[in-house]
Formats: sequence, C-alpha cells, structure tokens
Amino acid sequence: YNEYKSYLSSIRSLQMTKNVFNYLVIGAGSGGISSARRAALLDKSLKIAVIEKARPGGTCVNVGCVPKKVMFCAAAVHEAVHDAKHYGFDVDVKSTFQWNAFKEKRDAYVKRLNGIYTNNLGKDNIHFVEGEATFTGPKTVEVNGTVYEGEHVLIAVGGYPRIPNIPGAELGSTSDDFFDWEELPSKVLVIGSGYIAVEMSGILHSLGVDTTHVARRDAILRTFDVDLSKNLMEAMESAGQKMLYNTTPVSLSKAEDGSLTFVGKATSGKDEEVTLTGFDKVLFAIGRDPNTQRLNLDKTNVKTDKAGNIVVDEFQNTSQAGVYAVGDVCGRALLTPVAIAAGRHLSHRLFNKESDRKLNYENIPTVVFSHPTIGTVGLTEQEAVAKFGKDKIKTYQSKFTNMYYAMTERKPKTYMKLVCKLPEETIVGLHVIGLGADEMLQGFAVAVVAGATKKQFDKTVAIHPTSAEEFVTMNWGLSQ
Repeated sequence: YNEYKSYLSSIRSLQMTKNVFNYLVIGAGSGGISSARRAALLDKSLKIAVIEKARPGGTCVNVGCVPKKVMFCAAAVHEAVHDAKHYGFDVDVKSTFQWNAFKEKRDAYVKRLNGIYTNNLGKDNIHFVEGEATFTGPKTVEVNGTVYEGEHVLIAVGGYPRIPNIPGAELGSTSDDFFDWEELPSKVLVIGSGYIAVEMSGILHSLGVDTTHVARRDAILRTFDVDLSKNLMEAMESAGQKMLYNTTPVSLSKAEDGSLTFVGKATSGKDEEVTLTGFDKVLFAIGRDPNTQRLNLDKTNVKTDKAGNIVVDEFQNTSQAGVYAVGDVCGRALLTPVAIAAGRHLSHRLFNKESDRKLNYENIPTVVFSHPTIGTVGLTEQEAVAKFGKDKIKTYQSKFTNMYYAMTERKPKTYMKLVCKLPEETIVGLHVIGLGADEMLQGFAVAVVAGATKKQFDKTVAIHPTSAEEFVTMNWGLSQ
C-alpha cells in the first residue's frame, strides 16, 4: 500500500512538473502574445504557456482594429467612387455594396491571422492552452480541469463592450456584434461619444446607411482636444449625418414590423423625452469593461478598482507578487500598441535583467478612423494649460481644404494644431483632423516624443504639395 501511495505521489509530482511554467500568460491578445513571444526571444530556455478561451489575437484581430480598418477602407472606397466623376471618370455610383461577399472575405482574412498567431506561438515553443483560466491560488489557474502554475503570471484578458441597463437593451448590438451582421442595414442608430462610436457611425454613413448618432453630452470625443471634437462634429453634420446630443437612452423596443424604437431623455436640464423609430439596428458603443469577473481573483491578492480594472504600478505589477497585468484589463490607454509595448517592456524587465524597463504612458499617439480621420499625440490645449498655466502655452493653428477636394463637390476641412510650452516652444501636443491624418501622425509623434520645438519644425523643409507640410510651415519663422 505504501509503495502504491509513493507511486501515486510520484505521478502527481510529474504531472505538476509538466504544468509548471516560468511564464504563464492568461490571454492570447496583443499584449499577452507580444509579452510571451518577447520572453521566448530573450531566453530560449524559458518554459512559457499562453491560455486563451476564444480565438487568438484578442479584440484587435477579431472584433477590433483589424476588421474595423477593413470596413473603414471599404467605406473610403465608397466615398472615392462618388468622387470619381469629379475626376473625369464615368462611374456608376448607384451600385450597392455587397456586404455578404465582403464580410466573407474579411472574416477569411481574420481567420488567416488567427492561424498565424497560433503558428508563431508554436515556432517559439510556447505552449498554447485552449480554455478559460480561473485562479485557484495566487499563481495557479485551472483550465478544463487541469491546474497550471507560473513562476511569473501575466493577466492580459482585455475587455468587452458595455451594454446600458435599460429596458430592451438585449435588442441592441455592440461593436462586437457589428462584425456578425449578415447584411447591411438600411437604418441604424449609434449610441456613444467615444472613438468606437464615431468610427462605427462614420463607416455606416459612408456606406450609404441612414445613420443617426446619439451622444449623452453636448459633444463627441470629449477627452480629445476640443478643436478636434468641434471640427469632427462639423464634418459629420456637413456630410449629412444626423446628430443628436444631450440625450441619454431610456429604452429600446421592437415594433410590429420588426423595427426598433429608441426612447431617450434630455440631459441638458430639460425633462424631455425623444422618440426615434424605424431602425434596423441600434448599436451601443458606450465604453468597455474589463474581463475580470470570471477570473476568481479573490483567490489571489490582486486588487481591482470599482470598475473591475486591475490596479497596477508603473512596472505593470499587481498587488500580488509575481502577478502582472497589461492592456485593456488595466483600464488605461485602451490601445493595442500600448498593450504590445507594455507586454514587451515587462518581458525585458523579468527575463533580461532590465530592472528599470517600463512603458512611458506619456505622449502616446493615437488615431481615430473617423470620417475624416484624426491623429493626436501629447497634451490637449486644455491639459497643457492646466499643467503649465495659460501664460506658458502658445498654440499654432491652421485650417484648409486638402488638395484632393479641389476637384470634388464635397469639401471636408483639414485642421491642425501645435500646442507649445514657452519659452522654448517645446511641442507638447500635436493634433490633426483631415484626409491622411492617420498616416502622417506616426512620424510627427517621434518628434514630439523626442522633445522637438517649433523652431526645429520651422527648420525642416516642407514636402509640397502635401497636407503634412502645414505642420512645418504654419506661421513659419515666427517661432520664438
């Protein structure tokens, strides 16, 4: 009997040895995979596992950046088709967008990316575990009845779209659901003020959908520079998009014909209700919440805030020793490149003896794929004034029509702003809305991160004719 017990003990020990890893990553999204692969690159002797309950690639690849950008491109092509006649082309603009065929191609592209992510993990000798991880102890998790333990554990489980607590909310869709729509709706209501709402609204409107956009406050993109928000609202309204501000959702209901009815309440102090009818779809884009509810964090010392976001320090450490978190689950700078960078920095610190390595969360560039696009890096003018004082801030601004629209009927504007800190006129904020803003921002972001001044911008010879040249020519020679 004692020999049998010893045998069982050795078997259990062997099983535990198999399931103990140097680095255990929960979540195969951008942050998790990037951190795991960087760790494998830095030290090939590491035993690494990545756990994922859904498709590899996370939000970005499956229901975020990638398919969203594909849809943005489709919408941009539709706009270009309408512009073509102004450039001398005889184009039939009455043809309808083949949603089903395009969705099939888009989904196939995403599926290929899923495969690439999985294959790359295999090439790096990273063990991939399919299933949902729940903590059973400070650094142990259970997946499908099997326990895994990590010397270091990274939580990178991302977030999910928020749904309002109103009657009939189940009738609405989220940004995730958008990519499952089997046909292009004729009439859509988009609710939200952030970049996801703005992007979805712009895509649908540009594809010819009768789109109404509802915002709870008096503006959209309220965390962006106020002039970017103002210019985008003007552009959307000029393009014929219906905008309804200062309205909070009250209820959704389905009419006898199957269409959806929205009831909202004024948030501007007036006790008024507004009713909008006849929608094929109502899309909620009112924010995202962290995927922490089912992790069983109570089995650890990992702390979360009131919203459920995991609390981390500047090095991505949680309150539990040996457990870290990156990406949307932390509730800060919800951007794919931020999760990737934070994950890689973490791996350098943990596995390459770079004890001071961390992500600098200042001057993070970001783009909104609105119509027109927005690019921004650094402080807004309002933030700069609050931080340094109004007498220490000087701004340079320019507004013009991109040359592309010289031939077209529609005339959306490009707006640019430099926010400079005196006396050196160091550029602490750079903001642009207009055609090409998404592609021009990356290079200028390098300059802002490097601490460039307005005088250095003035010394740079312009590339003509481009919109980007305006950043190095506005008020040329008048910098201090």
